[in-house]
Amino acid sequence: MGRKIEELARFAAETRWEDIPAPVQGHARLVFLDTLGVILAGSERPEVRQLRERLAPAAGSGTTVLARGWPGAEPRTAALLNGIAGRAIELCEGLRLVTGQPAVQILPGVLAVAESASGSGREMMAAFVLGYDVAGRLCSAFTPRPLAHQNGQATLVAAAAAGARMRRLDAAGVSLAMRIAATLVLTPSYTSTVAGATALNVAGAMSGFACTLAPELALAGFEAQDDAIEEALGKLVGDGFKPDHLSDELGTRWEITRNYFRLYACCNPIHPALDSLQEVLAKLRPRPDEVERIDVATYRFASIMRSPDPSNYFASKYSLPHAAAVMVVKGNAGYAALDDAALRDPAVAALRHRVHVTEDPAMSAVAPRLRPARVTVTLKDGRQGSHACESHRVDFQRPFEESELREKFHELAGVVLTPDGVAHVERAVDRCDEWPSVREFTAQLRRSGRE
Repeated sequence: MGRKIEELARFAAETRWEDIPAPVQGHARLVFLDTLGVILAGSERPEVRQLRERLAPAAGSGTTVLARGWPGAEPRTAALLNGIAGRAIELCEGLRLVTGQPAVQILPGVLAVAESASGSGREMMAAFVLGYDVAGRLCSAFTPRPLAHQNGQATLVAAAAAGARMRRLDAAGVSLAMRIAATLVLTPSYTSTVAGATALNVAGAMSGFACTLAPELALAGFEAQDDAIEEALGKLVGDGFKPDHLSDELGTRWEITRNYFRLYACCNPIHPALDSLQEVLAKLRPRPDEVERIDVATYRFASIMRSPDPSNYFASKYSLPHAAAVMVVKGNAGYAALDDAALRDPAVAALRHRVHVTEDPAMSAVAPRLRPARVTVTLKDGRQGSHACESHRVDFQRPFEESELREKFHELAGVVLTPDGVAHVERAVDRCDEWPSVREFTAQLRRSGRE
């Protein structure tokens, strides 16, 4: 087993919540709050509701599913369902400098293990932050294959580390759980996004499942090969894995603080174009029927999300023409705007075909360090406006105001919680590291839910 992997495992096993700087703790609470809101709103998607109903007869009990009615389930099922809900509306946070969405893959499993084992809020938050740190480092060392979506791959291994920490395994136990989890990594594809294949959302949720399962396999006496992680990420599901810098600045550079958040309810690479479009619309103030065309130049990864006719709600999250048209027609591209009704809106449908997306090679050359876009809007009366940005305003380099993220939580959590419940739960999360037991928090959720 590689020395750097062992250093990570030891760090995950032995670092205390008190060792994590206060600003990092505060940011982690905000990531928790944001992710919780996304899971609650995502739990209302039709396919997520129907899956809960299908699994309910055999789902057991004891761990809370974050959804209306707060059904109980055994930990693995609860982690799976909460993870799928968190991926369902395309509003989860992620790593800014590499591809990955750690919080929605790690938090559902950590919460499930903490609740089932009567863990404290402090234990749960330490496991969450440390698992996130492992995820950011593994993703940075990992070279995914071109079509591979990152959910259920490197971060699945990190989720197992978080679960092992939550189960109080020592460094050798955390390492073993991670190496066992390497046999569970998945092969999700970005092709699923434009195809509207919601099965992709299961990949991220399987990280939460692995978070609960891999530590139990380790405790039961299962073994794993010494180089399981290097082989899986470097030769099986990836095109390379370079562990040399895995432990650089360990304990001083915290990956959870190097994340991005989303206010637009669509795939992150689309966001720079939407920021630029918003600037142009603020100047021109056109009615939708006054727009002749919208030209978008951006980097390669964003430019391939150009389908003007997304097949369903999920595919619409990966269509830049659709998101741009919704912004023109509805004034924004948030959760309530990019909904099912937007797909049926004739004004949106007409405008999607007037959005033209191209790759700018110079922009591709600076991605992912920068994520540029340039948008030009031409009106039927000949007026024109253009705006360009180097990156969108979502990450640790150009962060949102905390108040904006709390407003997002209020909107999303309010789908499942009462107005008073939203406020109570928000205050509870703000002191989550003080909970004697995570069950205190899930009891608060049950008291706060809508009928």
